[in-house]
Amino acid sequence: MPKPLSPETIALVKATVPALAEHGTAITAVMYARLFQDEHIRALFNLANQGEGGKQVHALAAAVLGYAQNIDNLGALVPVVERIAQKHIGYHILPEHYPFVANALLGAIVEVLGDAATPEIQAAWGEAYWFLADVLIGRETEMYAAA
Repeated sequence: MPKPLSPETIALVKATVPALAEHGTAITAVMYARLFQDEHIRALFNLANQGEGGKQVHALAAAVLGYAQNIDNLGALVPVVERIAQKHIGYHILPEHYPFVANALLGAIVEVLGDAATPEIQAAWGEAYWFLADVLIGRETEMYAAA
């Protein structure tokens, strides 16, 4: 299990819930546009699920919002983490892919939220992202080993 999130990070991430509720789909759409600039990352995805009407943009926005809403109650996220890990295994997502997503997501938050994405918010989301990424990487490693 990764190092627990700091109370400051938890408070800052929870404070972004209204912005995520309003702009979450815009953030994830920008995130995917940034992510797909890299050909080898784009090749990992089913592109039919992307784009304006794509279900993945909306699903990820809902997942990010759910994470922010439950960041102080991570037990509520266990079923979601398991489902995401299973999908990642199916698409052959590996630990080395996570930095690409981090850069795309954090950049998208700044691009969409502008000045509201203060350095403190950016740092909190960076910590929160890597906490969840470490959880997913751990679970996916277990799943790859069992397969």
